[in-house]
Amino acid sequence: MLRKSLYVRIVATFIGVVIISIATSYFITAFFFLEREVVNITSRVAEIIELADPEKLPEMAETLESYHFDIMIMDEEGVPLLEQHTPFVISDEDIASVFQSDGQVPMTLSHRRGDVTKGAGFQVEIMNEPYALFVYINSEEEMKGIRGIINISLILVLLVGSLLIFLASRHLVNPIKMLTHAAKEMAKGNFSVRIKSKNKDEIGELITSFNHMATEVEKIDQMRDDFVSSVSHEIQSPLTSIRGFTKAIRDEVIPTQNQKEYLDIIYHETDRLSRLSENLLRLASLDSEHHPYRPERYRLDEQIRRTVLATEPQWKKRELQIHLELEPIEVMADQDLLEQVWLNLIINAIKYSYQKGAIHIELKRGDHGISISVKDYGKGITKEAIPYLFDRFYKVDKARGSSIDGNGLGLSIVKKILGIHNYSIDVLSEEGVGSTFVVTIPDKDGT
Repeated sequence: MLRKSLYVRIVATFIGVVIISIATSYFITAFFFLEREVVNITSRVAEIIELADPEKLPEMAETLESYHFDIMIMDEEGVPLLEQHTPFVISDEDIASVFQSDGQVPMTLSHRRGDVTKGAGFQVEIMNEPYALFVYINSEEEMKGIRGIINISLILVLLVGSLLIFLASRHLVNPIKMLTHAAKEMAKGNFSVRIKSKNKDEIGELITSFNHMATEVEKIDQMRDDFVSSVSHEIQSPLTSIRGFTKAIRDEVIPTQNQKEYLDIIYHETDRLSRLSENLLRLASLDSEHHPYRPERYRLDEQIRRTVLATEPQWKKRELQIHLELEPIEVMADQDLLEQVWLNLIINAIKYSYQKGAIHIELKRGDHGISISVKDYGKGITKEAIPYLFDRFYKVDKARGSSIDGNGLGLSIVKKILGIHNYSIDVLSEEGVGSTFVVTIPDKDGT
């Protein structure tokens, strides 16, 4: 289909353009440039006639005839000055137009044999009397030869040009065929397909864009596989525990006095599943373009203080000290969404702090806007793990995934919410010292 459409259309279009260009050039040359040359030549003949000796005009007329120039000299009554044959029909209107004009009068008159001859009329002065001089170029044979040479040249140009266009079209169409094949491979699920090209033109840019698209699609496909794998693992682990413990309780394998402990584990795992589904739904909503965004002006320091109080059971259980340094600052933002940010960051700091440790939360205005930092004094994060902290289901220490309560979605939600607000977040961490998460709000959103 490609060969029958694009390839054929390119070749046909190029050949059509060549034919039209050749025909246009031929007619322009024939009707404009040749006519201009005729006018120039006949004017030179008229100058010679006017300067010549009147007695030698018959001899000069014969000489000019041998060079395919016919001349006729007539007075206002139409009487010829020279006794000669009249190969051309000259009307009274032609004679009158010459006498009425001060310059050259181009004419196209018919030969008695039916030939059309180019010529011109001039008003000349011979023996102090005005006459009408008609000069005609009788060069049909020579013109036929010239036209033949021109026609052969144009045909050669057409043939050679068509061959070159045919080859050039193959060069143009081949990359498009490669793109079509690569697109079909991607449709089959082969996202590793790439196209090599050294072109720097628009086709090269198209191939570069295709390769970039294929790379991004391959990354998305890998992310999808990782996402499905992570979700399956996060769901399968608590389900396995729930199924095992409920079966043991049902079969009375576990003594009655120990059943409360295992029921607590089952409750904890169901709560873990509930939070996983809640976070997945929240991420899906944030990813969509229809998630509600309702900015309002409110006190940010009061919101952070309320969030700290809401997490009091968690940090008291680990005997943590919370240090707050909050400047009274108002912001224009979605209050519900930002509350999720502070909640996730504080809970994350609580989880990874040492027992009886401390958490420092600071809100201040700086040179680059408003900054909110949440600092813990826990084990810290390795430099290799920092670039992946905000990836979904990523956990710094996968080996302790079951001991640290979480599913790797909290920081992903934080990143997504801050992106909606056009805020930024940075991480500073050192192993054995602790981690600091810093959120920066531009000045335009704070007062």
